[in-house]
Amino acid sequence: MKKIIKLCCGCAATVLLLGLAGGCGTPSSKTTAAAPANVSEEATWQIEDTTVYGTVTHPAAGAKFPAVLFIAGSGPTDWDWNSPLIAGKNGSGKLLAEALAGKGYLTLRYDKRFTGPHAQENLPKLTGKISMQGHLDEIAGAINNLLARKDVDPNRIYILGNSEGTIHAVNYYFAPGSHKLAGLILTGAPGQPLKDLMRAQLAAQLANYPGGDNIMSLYDKAIQEFIDTGKVTIDPSLPDGIKQLIASLTAPVNMPFTQEFLSADIAPQMQQIDIPVLVVIGKKDIQVNWEVDGAKLQAAAAGKANITFNFPDNANHILEYEAKDKSAINLTDPGYNTPDRVLDGPTVDTITAWLDSHK
Repeated sequence: MKKIIKLCCGCAATVLLLGLAGGCGTPSSKTTAAAPANVSEEATWQIEDTTVYGTVTHPAAGAKFPAVLFIAGSGPTDWDWNSPLIAGKNGSGKLLAEALAGKGYLTLRYDKRFTGPHAQENLPKLTGKISMQGHLDEIAGAINNLLARKDVDPNRIYILGNSEGTIHAVNYYFAPGSHKLAGLILTGAPGQPLKDLMRAQLAAQLANYPGGDNIMSLYDKAIQEFIDTGKVTIDPSLPDGIKQLIASLTAPVNMPFTQEFLSADIAPQMQQIDIPVLVVIGKKDIQVNWEVDGAKLQAAAAGKANITFNFPDNANHILEYEAKDKSAINLTDPGYNTPDRVLDGPTVDTITAWLDSHK
């Protein structure tokens, strides 16, 4: 039971599986390699007494590039979309940023303040302050960083979010005073409240576990108590892995973010989004279900000609090429970001074509 609890949506210091992006593995689906002329440089911005660190990647030559801001998935995912919770270091965020730079786009990806090499210095300053607003402040700082660059076209700034990052991307769109974006790319996007998505992921892992129904009942009770009151009573009969998950959600370092986050749902907001949107959910995604979440988002976006949906056949949650049948993927160890992983070619082509069509 200790290997259970790897979910796509969560918070700092939890044992949740993170939103990422990645690749293909057959000659027919390999994406073109990033141009060797890409240039990468550090970007930083301040939020009160903390510093956000990022990486800008862009073509070596050119001016007034369209820009894409990357927002990573949940937990301690870094700017390359690697995580200490998974073994792979072949970060698909980095691969995707370099691929888009090779197509003429300037990209910016950043470490959330509680992730990456500066996490330890920031965590004491953030304890009890991690919140949805804090994530919004990070995005606003990133957008301002892009706007300050002479090589960025201010009228062509896009946000590409993955998993939890899609929620923060949509929140920025609706935030008062936010910069008018050219479009949103929502990958691995949940189509239901995060508490429901997390429950579905956990239930799938407990499907054949003895006493799974009773475990889920006790889990539901604890989570609802936490959402309602900000406090939780953990039943001592729960398996250690479940106790650890609930404890991580309710840890003071993660508050008030997790209490806010569990009720987050972008589906009701789809009708109010008036800029171009591309929603991508791979059919090999084991965190977000394209037939369930995709259908909910499509229903929520009914009649919106500005919102496009794409469900690539072989892309996983982090946009990597996945050769296995979905039923054969190990739910607790899906092999994300291993050295042999590459971006799913058709997915990268779809994202690039969509961006090009909205220049």
